Amino acid sequence: MLILKQQTADLLSSAAAALWPQAPMSAGDLFALLEFPPDPAMGDLALPCFKLARTLRTAPPAIAAALCEACRGDDRYLSVEAVGGYLNFRVNFAAVGRRVCADIALRGEDYGSPHTGEGRTVVLDYSSPNVAKPFHVGHLGTTVIGHSLRLLHEFAGYKCVGINHLGDWGTQFGKLICAYRRWGSKEAVEAREIDELVALYVRFHAEAEADPSLEDEARAEFKKLETGDPDNLALWRWFIDISLREYQKTYRQLGITFDSYNGESFYTDKMPRQIERMREQNLLRIDDGASVVDLSAWNMPPCLILKRDGSTLYPTRDIAAAVYRAETYDFDKCIYVTSAGQSRLFAQWFKVVELMGYPWYDRLVHVPYGTVSINGEKLSTRSGNVILLKDIFRAAIDKVREISIQKNESAEGREEIAEAVGVGAIVFYYLSNNRMRDINLVIEDALSFDGNTGPYAQYTYARTCSILAKVADADASASFDAVAVTAEEADLVRCLALFPERVQAALDEYEPSHVTRYILDLCAAFNRFYHECSILGCEDATTRRSRIALTRCTHTVLGRALTLICLKKTEKI
Repeated sequence: MLILKQQTADLLSSAAAALWPQAPMSAGDLFALLEFPPDPAMGDLALPCFKLARTLRTAPPAIAAALCEACRGDDRYLSVEAVGGYLNFRVNFAAVGRRVCADIALRGEDYGSPHTGEGRTVVLDYSSPNVAKPFHVGHLGTTVIGHSLRLLHEFAGYKCVGINHLGDWGTQFGKLICAYRRWGSKEAVEAREIDELVALYVRFHAEAEADPSLEDEARAEFKKLETGDPDNLALWRWFIDISLREYQKTYRQLGITFDSYNGESFYTDKMPRQIERMREQNLLRIDDGASVVDLSAWNMPPCLILKRDGSTLYPTRDIAAAVYRAETYDFDKCIYVTSAGQSRLFAQWFKVVELMGYPWYDRLVHVPYGTVSINGEKLSTRSGNVILLKDIFRAAIDKVREISIQKNESAEGREEIAEAVGVGAIVFYYLSNNRMRDINLVIEDALSFDGNTGPYAQYTYARTCSILAKVADADASASFDAVAVTAEEADLVRCLALFPERVQAALDEYEPSHVTRYILDLCAAFNRFYHECSILGCEDATTRRSRIALTRCTHTVLGRALTLICLKKTEKI
């Protein structure tokens, strides 16, 4: 609909120039005013004339009436009506359908791409789990939001660099090393791998409640790690290897790969240069023994750079990482996907980067998202109150498999389909929400296969596959040639035409849920079309070809939309 919206803005601009030559209105200004009414009874496009009243010194209803007369007779619209202060356009969807279907047939899965990223590079930092801790449902947000944003930017033509900035450094390793030496064993860790590491971490915090001196012991172990103690380094590398093996299982299920796994430890030798730069620019201040950057002038707390014992913190490592990425990738944007709880931290070190004089400071983008709780309870690895992502995925996969068996469907490909649909159900559930919304995950709801869910979307895609598999050779290259359309066909054409706008909105707002909600709209429009309009059985050849073309276009656009939110396309369910 973007093209039609632009054409309508051009038409209105020409009409306004003739009516009010003393106050010309640009097509761009009118484009910004045009809107899609929520109620189809109000038309397909509407121009609210209220903001024009002061400029034109005319009442909104009079503006609408004058523009209405000037715009009538254009064959792109079935009708143009002035209703109060609104000018409502009813679109000729047979004409729009011909253009949209021809565009989709020509561009294929490239349809909807704005191509705004060609020749530009974006670095995306997402997922980034803390080593020696399992993937739980709280990690789902950064992982699937981040990867969807990568897919959206690649679709727009950007060169994307996906970085998994592993949490492989920090005091938590002192705690884990301390716990392993006190209560762990090589045999137990080899047998249970990451589950044993988590158990040791949880035990450390339970024991430290009764014996606070353990915290000092842990800090000492991490200090030894920072200074290169060989025994601690060996344990640290072992913990990382165990963790990565576990994480790769989840990434495989989600279809996610990364270009770099450089974690916090990678920047250990790169931090001193940045600390020295801060000193040279007189940015560092000593506060109770710690080195900080004063940000009070920007109404922010001081940014901690070094602890009293000289050890580094997250901002120190993040600043070093940002400089390395700017020098290595020459990015146009560097996107960080983390929980909203870290927003202040990112604002602080972004400001420090600016104060350090780096010209690319304004290319750093923090994309926050809301919290996830389980049945109202906050997640915490320390207390052991976590729901592991692999357990949720397993439950969903088992349920899909059970449904397949109950329906007596063919066992061929059952396991692959069960994984695609089961994992997709959880991902879709998450990405159907605005990313800033706090989600209370009720497992039963997440695994529901009724209503507006991932399985419903994947089933609709499979339905288009089934229809197209039955198309006769004579109709294999069918095009949309209808001269009139039903209400269901018009709704489907309208929805297909809106895909480029939804993609652009998702990119502009870093919000994958625009695509997810679009998928639900497209599925609903197609299924109404499927139930009300005979497709292959239609006797009129022109109508049949047009409906086959609409089905093929839905197949193309829905398939592309599913991949943009990390869901796998399933040709049958």
